[in-house]
Amino acid sequence: MTVITTIRIDHAALPDHFDRSRPDAVAEAIETTLREDGIKAETADVISHIKIELPTCQLAAACAALADLQLI
Repeated sequence: MTVITTIRIDHAALPDHFDRSRPDAVAEAIETTLREDGIKAETADVISHIKIELPTCQLAAACAALADLQLI
């Protein structure tokens, strides 16, 4: 059984280097980056935020990758 963690990032909190007018593209870029780092993440644009779901055992690695992207 895999335990899943959900991270939510408000669209308004996205750094300037992300195109806030295209949150679906932002979600895709985040997912691609995480997957390239070996993190089995799924991302989606959900009305007011980007939702990132990933195995909890990969949370530390995901946090490092998200910090590199200036998302956290």
